[in-house]
Order: sequence, then structure tokens, then C-alpha cells
Amino acid sequence: MNKLEIEVNGLDELSSAAAQILDFAAGERIFILRAEMGGGKTTLIKELARELGVTEVVSSPTFSIVNEYDAQGEPVYHFDFYRIKDIREAYDIGYEEYFYSGHVCFVEWPEKIESLLPEHYVEISIVVLSDTARLLRLSKI
Repeated sequence: MNKLEIEVNGLDELSSAAAQILDFAAGERIFILRAEMGGGKTTLIKELARELGVTEVVSSPTFSIVNEYDAQGEPVYHFDFYRIKDIREAYDIGYEEYFYSGHVCFVEWPEKIESLLPEHYVEISIVVLSDTARLLRLSKI
């Protein structure tokens, strides 16, 4: 199965959705999230990280570009490329070391670094249905 849709009708359904996403990923380590501003990318990443065992506060790395969290002794990387002005900034932070580390990477605003994305990843497109409802469209690339 290379595609899956999950409808989420409120924050109380996010934990179940995160578990379904990780089950769907079946070992894939790179997750790219596409959504409009305020569409819920960071909120979903918080739940995915929790599901992986992250207990610390998960927040958007808008200014630092990447945050690292601990998931039961394994690093989890969270990228936000919204503010980069030039693809060289991704090179400057050493994106390859993260993307090819074998550790989980969550990527917000992947369209800013499209040419640098690995060959395989899970794409999550978030469609805003209402203030509280989202449609998550997953694809294995």
C-alpha cells in the first residue's frame, strides 16, 4: 500500500492518526509535510514525536532550521525550511548528515529544498477541512 488517507476530526484523534502514519511508514525514516501556513504541520509532528517516545517539548525550528529531540536514546530531527532564502543554507547546516543518518527526520516546507530530498520518503499532505478537521494524504515516494 503506497497511499493512505486519514481524516482527523479534532486533536483527540491525533494520537490514533500518528500511530497509523508510523505503521504506514513501515521503517521509512524521512517524513515531509506539506500544508498551508497554520495547517497543522507542527502539531502533527508533535504527536508523531510523542508516538516515537519523545518526552521533551517539541516546537517548530523556524529560526534554528533544525531541532533535535531524544526518542528513547535515538535522535529525531525536525526541520523547518520556511525561512531559508537560499538552498545553500541547507548545505550549511549539513542536511546530508541528518537525512542520511538513518534517524527519523520530519521536514516542514520541503518545497524550499525539493532538489535535496532523498530518493525515498513518506509525504504527508495536510488538507484543511475546517478549524478542527484535517485530511491527511500519505504517499510513499
